[in-house]
Amino acid sequence: MQPNSGQTQEMTSAGLNLIQQALTIYDHDLRLVVCNRRFQEMFDLPQVLVTPGADFSDTIRYLAERGDYGDVGDLDGFVQTRVEQASAFERHYMERTRANGRTISVEGSPLPQGGWVTVYTDISRAKQQEALLRGRSEELSDQLLTYSEELAATNRQLEATVTALEEAKRQITEAEARARLTAEMMPAHIAHVGPDRCYTYSNRRLTSVMPGSKPEIIGVHAAEVLGVQPWSVIGPQLDKAYADTPSVFEFTHEPSSRRIRVALTPDQSTGGVYILSMDITEESQTRAALQQTRRREMAAQLTSGLAHDFSNLLTIILGMQSRLGRMGLPAQADELINATLAAARRGGGLLHRIADMTGPREHEPVPTDLAAFLGDLETLARSALPPGITLRIDNQGAGDRYLLDAGMLQDSLLNLLLNARDACGIRGAITLTAAPLQDTWLEFAVTDTGPGFTPEALVHALDPFFTTKGGEGSGLGLPMVYDMTKLAGGRITLGNTETGGRVALSLPLRPAGATRPPGLVLLVEDSPDLRSTLRDMLRSAGHSVIEATSVDEAQALIAELQEISAVLSDIVLEGDKTGLDLAALPRRADCPLVLMTSLPPDDPLHRAATRVGPVLRKPFTATQLDAALNTGVRP
Repeated sequence: MQPNSGQTQEMTSAGLNLIQQALTIYDHDLRLVVCNRRFQEMFDLPQVLVTPGADFSDTIRYLAERGDYGDVGDLDGFVQTRVEQASAFERHYMERTRANGRTISVEGSPLPQGGWVTVYTDISRAKQQEALLRGRSEELSDQLLTYSEELAATNRQLEATVTALEEAKRQITEAEARARLTAEMMPAHIAHVGPDRCYTYSNRRLTSVMPGSKPEIIGVHAAEVLGVQPWSVIGPQLDKAYADTPSVFEFTHEPSSRRIRVALTPDQSTGGVYILSMDITEESQTRAALQQTRRREMAAQLTSGLAHDFSNLLTIILGMQSRLGRMGLPAQADELINATLAAARRGGGLLHRIADMTGPREHEPVPTDLAAFLGDLETLARSALPPGITLRIDNQGAGDRYLLDAGMLQDSLLNLLLNARDACGIRGAITLTAAPLQDTWLEFAVTDTGPGFTPEALVHALDPFFTTKGGEGSGLGLPMVYDMTKLAGGRITLGNTETGGRVALSLPLRPAGATRPPGLVLLVEDSPDLRSTLRDMLRSAGHSVIEATSVDEAQALIAELQEISAVLSDIVLEGDKTGLDLAALPRRADCPLVLMTSLPPDDPLHRAATRVGPVLRKPFTATQLDAALNTGVRP
């Protein structure tokens, strides 16, 4: 059982009273904090001067008035001088003979928190021995006597120095412990390897950055600690660092599928290398999404003008072919005219698909029930499969909810399933597996029993306009899947199995948590017709609804009704205020604000709203509304 504070204080006082020396601790205001019984006995002090809080100057004045310092002359000046010396908080050692003839040594040491501790030792016996030695001066030389006195004083000073060194050692030890704790709390692995490539230091964060690595690494070779694949990347860079060339690089840690950034810094003092490793998986996913957005913008700029001109040409071709068809030409000409019309229409369809790829599209992840999503996908996919092809969906993510752009993902997976259908022909089997991958990705893998990818297709299948379907394929299906996957910060991999082809989409794993229970929703909308529709949506989801048409009405309701669990508001409302002003109103911490609008994404109000919370673009479905209410968090 741990002692309480009262017991601890009693034990401390008892221990101090057992010391044969007198001890005092004064704070930075020169007020007594603690002293032992020996201090009162040594100086015969009244109780008021040994009580915590006693003033140092009162103690000095009491001793001086009693003659403990001899004839001091100006008493007030003497006390003031001693107080100023004490206020300097400097280490000191002195010896003085009191009025009663006893000689004491005084050792004072400042404290890191301010104030100082003083130890008083009765050295009268030692002084008597010195006097005895002096009395035998006929037998001892003056030099030996002086040496003995100096040695005694030096020994006493040495004891004070040893005490100071021990205190300095304690402070250094505490500083080292704080530095080590700080290093161990950093979200990165900090390490040092010696010239033999064995670890000499680690902040014990390696397994959290690179799961699967060896946990006990001090004295172990880096190749054995990291494993084959990571060492194949880090080893050559480490050789450069030993040659005094620092480097910073990134690589994919295959055992965990994480993206790692490593910085190597040569240590010229020991011939070793400092290593800093960080998990940048989320950063790389976000970076990939931004890069894909920029590529889409550039592609849109490059293709928009060409598409416009090509559309005009196709319109002219269609018009001219229609006129030729009405001119009563021979049957052979009709066949050529129809072929030309079909080709032109196909070109128009191709233009629309290019526009879909390069046009603006936002990645909008919302909480999505994986089981329900896959159930809806299966219903859509089975209607497009012939009787001879079976479809099996293996949901290894169970009933968990994840942040996904369900629309984009559904388009991508339908595209892959239809490609698998075409690969199988009239008979075959298709399997869609959904599973978390190493706590980093949510993987959707489509496998089939078709012939698989050719070596050429494995290299070029994601290139626009590459197709193995001849004239029936546009070559834009997999590039569109690639585009949507990259917008989500994910990756796509192609390969073959023993039974056919395999395409896997890996999206960032973002658990969405539990569904928000139904509650009272404040609906802020100035259009009566739209308000009625939204009211029905909310009530169908089990929510109660209270309505307002302006920010002022909403403010009054939020102030009066603490049970409001969510706020759904249009951005443009009656009056001068907008839905954005609702974000500044005080409300419950668990009461999200969801904004809705028909404004384009590049509108300043729309852009500002995305920084406040979830934004629903009109029109939206009840499912999208429910997902947004579950996504909303207080700004």
